[in-house]
Amino acid sequence: MAQAHSFSSADLDHITAAAVVAAEKAGAVIKKAFHLPKSVIHKGKVDLVTETDKECEALIFGLLKEQYPDHKYIGEEDTAAQGSAPQLTSAPTWMIDPIDGTTNFVHRFPFVCVSIALVANFQPVVAVVFNPIMEELFTAQRGQGAKLNGQPIRVSDCNDLSSALTATELGTARDSKTFAAVTHRLAVAAEATQSIRCLGSCALDMCCVACGRLDAMYEVGFGGCWDCAAGALIVEEAGGQLLDPSGAPFELMSRRVLATNAHLGAAAAQVLAACPEGPLEPGPPKK
Repeated sequence: MAQAHSFSSADLDHITAAAVVAAEKAGAVIKKAFHLPKSVIHKGKVDLVTETDKECEALIFGLLKEQYPDHKYIGEEDTAAQGSAPQLTSAPTWMIDPIDGTTNFVHRFPFVCVSIALVANFQPVVAVVFNPIMEELFTAQRGQGAKLNGQPIRVSDCNDLSSALTATELGTARDSKTFAAVTHRLAVAAEATQSIRCLGSCALDMCCVACGRLDAMYEVGFGGCWDCAAGALIVEEAGGQLLDPSGAPFELMSRRVLATNAHLGAAAAQVLAACPEGPLEPGPPKK
């Protein structure tokens, strides 16, 4: 039987503080580089990475491993270098996206963040999302609520999907069949809601649901668990719902997410579940 890992309130406070320091130090690097020319590498046709991504991930890993050498670590750039993400276990595992919104960073669009989560027993227990350009720090501990710059946040009270402001992303796949599935889903969601936004950061989309700026967000086929782990806890602790877009329970490693306020989950899932996945998109969890 896998060992269960539990943390005291004091433990979680210490872990959160360490994650905030790491996020703020990486954020300072991002802010300094934000208006400078970028050294850009193409991982795919529209999937970008910069030297700042790599620098920030190394910085965050170094700071956290110094304090938590026995924990496991999953980072976006480290995973890209290895070719695949390690299998998630019940052990305390840090999930780190050094720059969520790299394309925004390259174009100097200020929807950019550092996303850090500690996951234990297969669920996030600490979350930090920091946008250094807009100076917004989202934090959460399991069972302790969510905050923006130290102040409690809550999801919106919208209870009609047709009045909901919703976000999604277009993803990085550009083969015709997958992109057709993405844009079909976008069109269906746009028709069912008040309007759609594509802001370029899964983590910040989720945080916007948590603080009531958005009523819902969904994404299918994003990069990996590092994109959604911190945002998932922040949404939950702000009173929101997490689902798979099919309506099934949310799975952290599935690369699929639907996050809404407390009222819209079922209605949004019903709309999205009717949309087929493209050939390069991950399908819903098997029942």
